[in-house]
Amino acid sequence: MLIMAAMSLLAGGVAAFRYAQGGGGDALDESGDKLAVVRIEGIIDDSEDATGWINTLRGDDSVLGVLVRVNCPGGAVAPSQEIFSALRRLAEAKPVVASMASVAASGGYYVSAPADLIVANPSTLTGSIGVIMELANLEGLFDKLGIKRQALTSGKLKDAGSPFRAMTSDDRAYLNALLTDIHEQFLADVASARGMEIEALRPIADGRALTGNQALEAGLVDRLGGYDDALEELRAMCNAPADIPVVEQPEEPRPLLQRILGELHLTIHSDLTPEALDLRLR
Repeated sequence: MLIMAAMSLLAGGVAAFRYAQGGGGDALDESGDKLAVVRIEGIIDDSEDATGWINTLRGDDSVLGVLVRVNCPGGAVAPSQEIFSALRRLAEAKPVVASMASVAASGGYYVSAPADLIVANPSTLTGSIGVIMELANLEGLFDKLGIKRQALTSGKLKDAGSPFRAMTSDDRAYLNALLTDIHEQFLADVASARGMEIEALRPIADGRALTGNQALEAGLVDRLGGYDDALEELRAMCNAPADIPVVEQPEEPRPLLQRILGELHLTIHSDLTPEALDLRLR
């Protein structure tokens, strides 16, 4: 209990510091004009919370502009596309500035692209415009263990990527076609959002990560700076005073221990997933 109490005090201090740094509350019930923050943090594996908050901000006339704070190494393809689309609609309605933290790569860059202005730190890792599919081939291991596989499929490609057998040339062509199609969607969305030609983007869209400095040279970001610089840019775009409230997404009620672990950035999770095909933007 003493340890829990100490952790609770520490978490409270961290929360108070973040509140002070943000300059505002965490709800839209304040009267008067305000700015808002959307946070895209960690691996993108779901979009509902983010898109729900984005759509709420789009429909609230008291929100003059939105800062999107991105600290994300990538994630699943479809949720990244859904957040991208929601932010593009938001940017059509009011100013949006993206602020990149330590990393805004692949899916993290995807969701940043619709912003009117992208601000990255010089050492931010970003770009990484690419798609990866990782498949295990455990055929040799199963042979040593005497495990035999039996599968009935409706077609020769139904078990493409199975870990129980080697990949055939047909499998490889089929899976490569999936990756190519998704990569072209990624390219088209970024090029459209950034006002670039796809062919001009293609040379640096081979999966390579870039620093903020390099991304600025390549035209993937607009200026260098941190959170405060991005917030200042947003205020200027909205003609807002320096003391305008800045609101964050209300947190869902969570048990005390989960709230404490969240403030301390500790997570409990399993790396064992049932996904047969791990297709991600990274």
